[in-house]
Amino acid sequence: MHTTAYSNTHDATSWDGVCIADGSTFNDFMTNEVASRLHDDAGKADFTSHLNSLASTGFAQDSLRAILEAEQPEERDWAVGEALAEAWLSREHGVVWPWNMERDKRTPQASLPGADLIGFVTQGNETRLALGEVKCSSDSNTPPNVMTGRHGMTRQLENLATDIGLLHTIIRWLQPRCHGNGAEPQFNAAIRLLLQSGNKAMSLFGVLVRDTQPDERDLRSRGQHLGGIVKTPAGCRLLALYLPCQIASLPARVQGGVP
Repeated sequence: MHTTAYSNTHDATSWDGVCIADGSTFNDFMTNEVASRLHDDAGKADFTSHLNSLASTGFAQDSLRAILEAEQPEERDWAVGEALAEAWLSREHGVVWPWNMERDKRTPQASLPGADLIGFVTQGNETRLALGEVKCSSDSNTPPNVMTGRHGMTRQLENLATDIGLLHTIIRWLQPRCHGNGAEPQFNAAIRLLLQSGNKAMSLFGVLVRDTQPDERDLRSRGQHLGGIVKTPAGCRLLALYLPCQIASLPARVQGGVP
């Protein structure tokens, strides 16, 4: 499904360019793993089951059907790109997502603030907090504009590595979503390791989704810059995923279309 176009490191930061091949494997990945993440299939099934148990009459069932049919599916290409990045990190790097942030939206088509990626990754005997950002870009510049500037991925990853206030907000958000369920042991292990390391031991991920030709300049200067900021025991991994299709076509792809 994929080949490595380039790979390099600088201190605790690494960067890799990955070319994803078109074909049935990619299509299955989009319509299964990515679609499930995008639409929060697990959360939707639990939501539907719970509400069904409360609709005890025919009229109530009709009312429930109206609510379920009023769902507005996510069709923004960057949102599909974000779900693609999450599914890729799960598939290829073993990152576990204890909570789907789709559940925290208060309005349709909302964009939530904070880290795009919040999960856990196990490396050997250690479970770490995994935090990161996702950007999609068809920009012909290398690196693309989404990697630089005040709101670029590089600055966002710097903040995740150094801003203790942001770290507090993330952990405060995550703790009740892990409490009392299967994710609690991972949460406890990751936060225990974080605290014992002076709030440093975490894994940062930056995923750049591209529909351009592979070019190490997309990540090299940013990786070198972050290599001077992110220090062991923290680690940072930058990934450029080079798609076999246009970013604009991702919503159709996730529905099974191949324009």
